Amino acid sequence: MKILALSDIHGAYTRMVDIVNSNSSVDAIVIAGDLTTNGSPEEAEEAVQQLRRFKKPLLVVAGNMDPPLLDDVFVRLGLSINRRGVVIGGVGFFGVSASPISQLRTPNEITEEEISSRAEFGLLQVSGAKVKVFVPHSPPLNTKLDRIHSGRHVGSSAVRSFIEQHQPHVVICGHIHEGRGVDRIVASEIINCGPTASGFYGVISIGEDVVVQCCEMS
Repeated sequence: MKILALSDIHGAYTRMVDIVNSNSSVDAIVIAGDLTTNGSPEEAEEAVQQLRRFKKPLLVVAGNMDPPLLDDVFVRLGLSINRRGVVIGGVGFFGVSASPISQLRTPNEITEEEISSRAEFGLLQVSGAKVKVFVPHSPPLNTKLDRIHSGRHVGSSAVRSFIEQHQPHVVICGHIHEGRGVDRIVASEIINCGPTASGFYGVISIGEDVVVQCCEMS
């Protein structure tokens, strides 16, 4: 299976569609949050409908800049993996919307305890899947993927603890734009896609091995 991973689109829907057009061979599309920037339900629905026309499985979590009510939109459209699990071709996808509570007070922030609860609940729903893909919006704490320009690590402690305990095969995240890259915790390959609004995305190939790549639109 080949997965196209997008995150931090922030309303750049033309760029989003261009990236999908240039990766037409993928088997599934994952959005790891921040489809909008404080967008309305109508905006979010119109944006995901642009991707549904590609006839690929589409899985979505909301980010910290997506108002919480957008999760209801994604649930209604059958796209949400926030606190939910979906199995496609033997691969189990589950995720967590929002980011940890911060001083920024962005529209969609939750406690570390709630992040942990949602992750555990989603994992239960894909327990029989041979390969598991975890999609939290926030990267795990103290990695290459959660460091802001000042050098401070601002990721989620709950996401890190969950990865250490359960070791999903792949973790797809975003949130920290300058944290774009790939890292590893125990047996888990982790990718921060980088902001799709700037032309960045990830490609994950799952076969005998797992290959995770950060990519940039030329």
